[in-house]
Amino acid sequence: MRKTIIIAALVLTTAVSCNKTPNSPFAKKVADYALVTLETPDLSGITDNGKEVLNLYRFIADEVDAIYWEQYFGNKNALLDGLTDPAQKEFAQINYGPWDRSTGKSFVNGYADCAPGAGFYPADMTAQEFAAFNNPDKNSPYTLIRRAANGNLETVWYHDAYKEHIDKIANYLKAAADITIKPSVKEYLLSKAQALQTDNYYESSIKWLDMDDSKMDLVVGPNEAADDQLLGVKRSYEAFVLLKNEARTNELMKYVSRIEEFQQDLPGDAAYKTFQPGTGSNIFSCNALYYAGKANAGVKVIALNLPFDADVQRDRGTRTILLENIINAKYNHIINPSGLVLLESDAATHLSGDAFFWNIVFREVAHGLGVKETIDGKGSVEDALGSAAITFEEIKANAAGILLVSKLQNHYDIRKLFTKEDALTTFFVSLVRSERFGEGSALGRANIIIYNYLEEAGAFQRKESGKYSLDYAKMESALSDLTALVLKTQATGDKAFATYFENCYSKRSENYDADLMNLALEKIPADIRFK
Repeated sequence: MRKTIIIAALVLTTAVSCNKTPNSPFAKKVADYALVTLETPDLSGITDNGKEVLNLYRFIADEVDAIYWEQYFGNKNALLDGLTDPAQKEFAQINYGPWDRSTGKSFVNGYADCAPGAGFYPADMTAQEFAAFNNPDKNSPYTLIRRAANGNLETVWYHDAYKEHIDKIANYLKAAADITIKPSVKEYLLSKAQALQTDNYYESSIKWLDMDDSKMDLVVGPNEAADDQLLGVKRSYEAFVLLKNEARTNELMKYVSRIEEFQQDLPGDAAYKTFQPGTGSNIFSCNALYYAGKANAGVKVIALNLPFDADVQRDRGTRTILLENIINAKYNHIINPSGLVLLESDAATHLSGDAFFWNIVFREVAHGLGVKETIDGKGSVEDALGSAAITFEEIKANAAGILLVSKLQNHYDIRKLFTKEDALTTFFVSLVRSERFGEGSALGRANIIIYNYLEEAGAFQRKESGKYSLDYAKMESALSDLTALVLKTQATGDKAFATYFENCYSKRSENYDADLMNLALEKIPADIRFK
């Protein structure tokens, strides 16, 4: 009986409503995250052993969720127990803390606005103090910076800071490894247990990429550094429990062999795209069963491209995962209705769910392209660009991804599903609605930058009616120029230009505020949430 109940709990379901507090100022903020019910996935191909493994994956995800609360904010219960407004409490749970992720502003009395370094660094640490801190571990993605008893800075490894949770996760991973009948899954799970307990992830990343014969997938660990807006280094814990759509995956895998071709198709100087992606890359289409930690905070991601480790990307490649049921939910709840509000009627005819899916495919592919190391001895792109690296990576992925889709429309069979105009139109609507993520996140800033760059190039016109008309030729040309500019900045590690460019182009325009008002009047949600 326990097995059936727990498996059912994996399904994403409608979240609890806040109708009990209709006059709460937070009711509208919560309503900005659409309540969705996703269909129960087909578990008919999963053995009883596999279902028990899924149970253990869920337990792992719950521990990851607890770690992330501590990592990003601190004491979850101390915050939530002090909130008497159910809507405010729900909004705090959506944001994993007292800060609105779209702005970084506090919405709970007694808490200052979110520090750029979130919970990774002491709030009172200065840049000079960090620079003078003589400790080689300080730049590791897997250490926290804390104050010692004497007030000086010290590093604490993640596996030490969260040892109780990490040990539980390792035990669940080992239990799942004992149960699974697939050797590749067993090797990955055991390797991941060791990685989490040592903060050495290279080997487990290789094992994960090798695990391509399982219908289930578990993504777990400190993966992305998006929360660290101080230095862009420290990675946040998250977990995804996934079920592979094997038919769609087989359809996507034919594009893996073209990775090097896609690299060369990027615009700009050849010197700025010298990175050779590993030949072990793969693309999966999956249905999400469970999100936890960073993955579940605020805006829900619809695709993944992992691992971020440049050595793994060079030696083996990456895995791109399309979260198919989440993509469909966002298109139906947000993208299509937003397009009907934002576009003139002739442009609105080019909205396409297929285009949205393939735009996401190649956005994630683009994450694995370009360069990972600077070409002039400044180290990795992350090290050279600092906090601007995250924003520039998001610009690159979005702009280069849609360019690749446009090029594929000229040569390959996806043109039968939708047109280049469909792809560019759907991209533009997704861009505008994503500006609602705000300047408080790297993704929000990246989308604002692209919008402002396209506007400067004359790629669209916003009419007095508030509706947009699009110039597809100018849009494609501007996206090519922007991609080339970003690749050059990454390859040369030009931090001064990156900071200037981000500051110059990431300012919200009057159009943004007007679009936000129009979408709000039509009650178009900013994103989705689930229980």
